[in-house]
Parts: sequence; C-alpha cells; structure tokens
Amino acid sequence: MTAALLPDTARVAALPRVTGAELTVPLVDGTRVRYCDLDSAASTPPLEAVAAHVAEVLPHYGSVHRGAGWTSRVCTSLLERARADVARFVRARADDCVVFTRNTTDALGLLARAVPGPVVTLDLEHHATLLAWRHTEHRVVRAGDTIAATLDALRAELAARPDAALVAVTGASNVTGELLPVARIVEIAHAAGARVCVDAAQLAPHRRVDLAGWGADYVALSGHKLYAPYGAGVLAGRRDWLDAAAPHLAGGGAVRSVVVEEGRTGTAWLPAPQRHEGGTPNVLGAAALGAACRALEPIVDDEVPAHERALAARLHDGLARVPGLRVLSCFDDAADRTATVSFALDDLPAGLVAAALSAEYGIGVRDGRFCAHPLLDRLTGGQDAVRASLGLRTGTDDVDRLVTALERLVRRGPRWTYAVRDGRWSPTPDPRPADVFGLGEAPGLPGCDR
Repeated sequence: MTAALLPDTARVAALPRVTGAELTVPLVDGTRVRYCDLDSAASTPPLEAVAAHVAEVLPHYGSVHRGAGWTSRVCTSLLERARADVARFVRARADDCVVFTRNTTDALGLLARAVPGPVVTLDLEHHATLLAWRHTEHRVVRAGDTIAATLDALRAELAARPDAALVAVTGASNVTGELLPVARIVEIAHAAGARVCVDAAQLAPHRRVDLAGWGADYVALSGHKLYAPYGAGVLAGRRDWLDAAAPHLAGGGAVRSVVVEEGRTGTAWLPAPQRHEGGTPNVLGAAALGAACRALEPIVDDEVPAHERALAARLHDGLARVPGLRVLSCFDDAADRTATVSFALDDLPAGLVAAALSAEYGIGVRDGRFCAHPLLDRLTGGQDAVRASLGLRTGTDDVDRLVTALERLVRRGPRWTYAVRDGRWSPTPDPRPADVFGLGEAPGLPGCDR
C-alpha cells in the first residue's frame, strides 16, 4: 500500500515524530485541550530525533576549527558533518559551497553583498526576498494570474534588462502554498545570462530541494521551518561570487592573516564558507539542521507529499463548506501546492478569528499579511488574512477541528469577549497563565508595541 493510501493514523505513524505532539493548552473557559498546531509555515517544533541529537551533543560543546582540545575537535567534526548533510539534502553540486547563516533572511542578505549586478524578483515574494536587494539595483515583476503569464512577464523583463545578474524567486508561496516551476524559471534566467537563487524556506519542509537537478545557482533555507529551530540557516550554491564578496561578518575565523601597517589593518580573507562565518559559529544550530536533513532526506520525495496532499484535500473540502470564506490563490493554473492555506472571512476580522481559535478551541494559526504585503495588497486589497499551515504532526482530526471551529465562529460568533490591545486581538479578560515557566512577568521593552 502506498503512503497516499494508508489510513491517517498509519501514515502519520510512518513519519518522524515531532516534539510536543501531546502538548495541551489552556482555554479561556478553564479547560485544557491538545494543542492543534496549524502554524508550521511560521516555525516548526524540532523532530524528536533532532532534539535528542542536540541533547547528546551538549556535553561535548566547544568552539570549532581553532581548538586542540577534544571537545573542539568533536564540534568541528559535527559542524562539517552537518555541512555535508545539508549539501546532500539540497542536492548541491560537488563544487558548491554551503555557508551557515542565522536564517533565510540572513542567507539572502549575504548573497545580496555578493551579487555583481541588478536583481529581478516577482512581487509575490516574502519580504526576505523582496528587501534583501534594497542596496542593489532591483526590479520587481508583477506576477500574472497564471503561472504561464508570470513566466512570460519574467521573460519579457529579462529581455528588456539584459544586464540582470540574478533572479531571486520563492520555491513555494508562504501565503498560498502554490509551487513555482523552478526548473523553468532557471531555463528562462540562464537563457538571459542571469543566475537564479531559490528561497526554499517554505519548500524544503514539504518537497525536494534539488539545486543540481533544477540547474539553479543558489538556494536559501531556514532550520526553524525545517524542524530544527535552533537558530541556523543556509546559503548553498556557486562559490565564485561568494569568494569574491566582502565578508558577511568580518572577524575571527574568516581571515587567513591580519597585519597592522601604518596604523591600519591589512587582511587576507579565507575563501567561502569560512569567509562568511566570522566569529564562533552556532554549532548546535548547524548540528540540529544537519540532523533534520538526515531525518527528512529519505521521506521528502514521497511520504511527506503524500501525507500533505491527503490532508490538504480534506482541508480544502472542509473550508469550501464554511459560508463567506474565500481561499486565497495566486494562479489559476497552479499544478501543486504545499499544505499551506490562507483565507479571508466576509464578516469576521482575521485577527479576531485567530484569537478565538486559540482562546476557545486550542488551535494555533497565523493572521496578518505574512511578510508578503504586496501580494496581500493584490489578493485582499491589503486586508489581513488567516493562514493555516500543516506539517508532520498534523492529522485529520486537526483539520476537522479547524473546520468545525470556523463553522461555529461563522454561525454564532465568538463565545468570549475580545478587544484590540497593542495592535492585536486578545481575549478580555484573558485568564490563561502566560508565565508557564515560572520566570515572572516579562518586562516591557521601550518602543515595543507587541
């Protein structure tokens, strides 16, 4: 029996286990329920195998590359093993470079320092891809109503702009989940003499990232969306631009030598990846990311997509029954999408819906414009939406809980009172304890409204 045909419980059991699967959360009525986490597109909890690997590594923690002590040697090996695991997971070429960063935003910021010419993006991108090039000549192409029209618009822009050095594009929309045809975009860009960087933050947890197979030049991703939320990300790809660029973070570990002459420093920088990994690296984050890649590598082609497609079909069928609910979509001809769905309700503000789902039903979703303001301007006229994003620990009961809760909210409204406080909808009063770790009330930060 294929993964797609397995019963829900068997299909979920065949996937790697995620921490917190049995977490219960308080509701405003004083009861507790199992948490229904439908916010995987924002951040994922660690796989149990990842958390166990980090716990195993911690007693051996030490600095890397420059120490003769045993723990330093162990951690250096861990870091370089993780680099190889990530390269294998994204199917990097033998001469590609893997640089550890903080996240996708940091990885794209690094590439922005290295790109030697103008950059072209689509208007549907996450802000990480839209804003990375603000200090570089940058042109934004409006996506069409179909993928075919979007490819035509991109082709026309590159023909009119033959000096473009890079096309930066998402692999999957963080708003709608729709996949873009990366290999076809690579063909168009390369024919125009431009390289391609794929923002794979939303793609990597759900589908195969194939740097060599696509023919793409760079890929960026985040551990916190790949079941390894320990503060690591990656930029992987061709090393010539990276070797020629100024160091992303100048400091120890990035240099071959430093001399002082006539009161000024002279520096010989190492090649990438060390060139862009100045300071003591986040070896635990890298080890976690490597462990996640090892766990997902055998299942990302078949089991993960089969699990998601079964759940996504159920979710779309359920949402179609909710009166006044409109699912957002970029393209009329999208062939595939991840299990990420954004929607708007006619008579209920998105923030109120998200607050009520959390406070009354124990369901976690995301509301807002999802760091994709230009796309939401087009899809909703700039209004906020609600996003439900499924992951490895999602089951059919989670999908059904969301649909049932939405039907009840539309039919009879929230059962609690809510008000906007500090820019967000919140229960009033909110009897749920916030200090679950016994650390005391969080202090306010000057100038912070959230």
